[in-house]
Amino acid sequence: MTPFKRFFDIISAIVLGTVLLPVMIVVAAMILLRDGRPIFYVAERMKTPTQAFGLIKFRTMRPVIGDSGVSGGDKRSRLTRTGGMLRARRLDELPQILNVLKGDISLVGPRPPLRVYVQRFPQIYARVLQSRPGITGLATLYFHEHEEFLLASCRDAAETDRVYAGRCVPRKAKIDLIYQRNRSFCYDWEIMLKTVFRRLR
Repeated sequence: MTPFKRFFDIISAIVLGTVLLPVMIVVAAMILLRDGRPIFYVAERMKTPTQAFGLIKFRTMRPVIGDSGVSGGDKRSRLTRTGGMLRARRLDELPQILNVLKGDISLVGPRPPLRVYVQRFPQIYARVLQSRPGITGLATLYFHEHEEFLLASCRDAAETDRVYAGRCVPRKAKIDLIYQRNRSFCYDWEIMLKTVFRRLR
């Protein structure tokens, strides 16, 4: 990550955090009143092939000890009363502004992967994670909805893993590498604006 991109991330995160603070307070209150504690969920993700960090989200599922892996149709029954609404609008990802301030992720970049897939596909992620992971990115913009569609019909963890590893990882990596070859300040702005307008729509 260039010093300029890091500076832009910090300033943008401070501005966005200030603007979105009332929304985050309302979401936190909804979760607390309707679903109880905990309000936040911290998931291990990778920012380099060897460096992990805790990705902060609003909790959208009932906690299960030892739970891990990608969320597919097999986990649908665990969605909380507010979880489906938060996920549909991606409001569960708002706390990741804190991860941006900490330097774990950028505003724009590939979505930070789970350790298990980085270890299973080292050649892919050695290239993808040359870009700092982000809250949104080219693959998020153009593949996220299709990924959700593919995983929605999975009936158990094994099927979710098989579909994600076989059909999602390689396609997302291709798109992430397109971003990597073309990344620039203007390209980041374009991706962020398209993400915002898509959410509003």
